Formats: sequence, C-alpha cells, structure tokens
Amino acid sequence: MPAPMTSTRQVALLRGINVGGRNRVEMARLRALMEDLGHRDVRTHLQSGNVVYTSDATPERAAAGLEVALAERLGVRVRVLVRTRDELAAAVAGNALIGEATDPARLIVLFLSAAPDPERLSGIDPDAYLPERFWVGEREIYMWCANGVRDAQLAEMLTERRLGVTVTARNWNTVTRLLDLAGA
Repeated sequence: MPAPMTSTRQVALLRGINVGGRNRVEMARLRALMEDLGHRDVRTHLQSGNVVYTSDATPERAAAGLEVALAERLGVRVRVLVRTRDELAAAVAGNALIGEATDPARLIVLFLSAAPDPERLSGIDPDAYLPERFWVGEREIYMWCANGVRDAQLAEMLTERRLGVTVTARNWNTVTRLLDLAGA
C-alpha cells in the first residue's frame, strides 16, 4: 500500500489567465474552485492566475484536477503548472542572474512543465542577445530583460514551440511574493 501523501504548501501557476481580455477568471471564483477541489488555506496573488494553497494531492494531480475543473466549471482551457513550496524555494535559490538584475520587474522566470531538452537550446547564441541574458535551471529558465520585457528578443526565442514543453512566465517580484505567501 502506498504511503499517504502529507499536506504540502503548493503554488499553482495558471498559464494565460486574464491576459488581453481572454480566459477571464475572477480570483474569488478561482479560490472557491480550489476549495471545492479539497485544497485549503487558498490565497490568490494578482489577477494573473497565481494560487497558493495547502493540499494532500501531489503537484501533478493538483494541476490535472484544476485543469479539468477550470474547463468543466468555468469554460476556461488553460495549462496549470504546480510547484511545492520547497520546489519554488529551490527555484528562487537557483537564480544565477539575481546578481546582475537591477530591476526585479525585468527579471523573468519561465516555469516549465519539464526539464528543457539541451538540444532545443543548443542553437541559441547567448552573446547575440546581450545585454539580455538567460540561465537554465532544472525546470525553470531565468531571463534578464535589461531593456524591458515587452521588447525582449530572448522571449521570442524561449517559446513553448522551441522548448517543447508548457511555459508560463512570472517576474521576479511575483515569484518572491508567491514564495512569501507559501510560507518561505
């Protein structure tokens, strides 16, 4: 018999919620949906699909359940990536670009559904994008957009299509706030 899952603090990152008027989800409805799914101590951050909660489910099961519930109950079909509090803390600690980033709003973390295949990244010449920089973590890619996020050329290279995995991005302010909310 498998050992029971213990409750963990988790962070759900919904991809493409409330962006450009599409996939509208009110945060109160999202919190209620999470509670209906059996998650506890649910908190949302901003209007862009960031949920911190406590759950007995594995991150994979929580993500899959939330994707189904969003589609069935709210008519919104989006991918959901989930990290435990400890995984998010490791992602924060693993940011090799933190020392050169002078504006946390321009330091972006691309959360990936799986580790990136090095072959898919091999054709990107980092020097061609300076002063932009990127660093590959385990299931994250850190991207420093020195001249702003909107015009970042690296963002055009580090796409789902190129990486072959689901990607959702958050700026450093949001990432560290989510870790605080998760009880770092």
